[in-house]
Amino acid sequence: MILGVTGLILLGIQFVPVDRRPPLNDGIVPGPDPVLEVFRRSCFDCHSNQSVWPWYGFIAPVSWLVEDHILEARSNLNFTRWDIYDEDEQAELVEDIWDEIDLGRMPPDYYLILHPSANLGEHDREIIDEWASQFP
Repeated sequence: MILGVTGLILLGIQFVPVDRRPPLNDGIVPGPDPVLEVFRRSCFDCHSNQSVWPWYGFIAPVSWLVEDHILEARSNLNFTRWDIYDEDEQAELVEDIWDEIDLGRMPPDYYLILHPSANLGEHDREIIDEWASQFP
């Protein structure tokens, strides 16, 4: 009985919608191709309007957690809405980007478990560090 009710609940929540439509892009973060490649591989799924939803992002209730994580990440930094930030904000964001990477907080460990290709190797870190050092 309990198993049947649990199954019905799990089936029913699959119909609770998650908005996966990408919002508008207002200008991608500037940088040479190697920098953008690293950002696309390691950051864009959460910090851009070009998120690629993983298979588990289509199964409730996990889909709700993924959506919440992406919305929170975009509110902190959105690489595809770079033009909404003024010059001071951009400089601060660049500093924050490097600090988070340098301290090993981004990409987060829990993300890397299912997305090992997002791991930032030493060469990737050098690319981002060089890019970040060009901002005032």
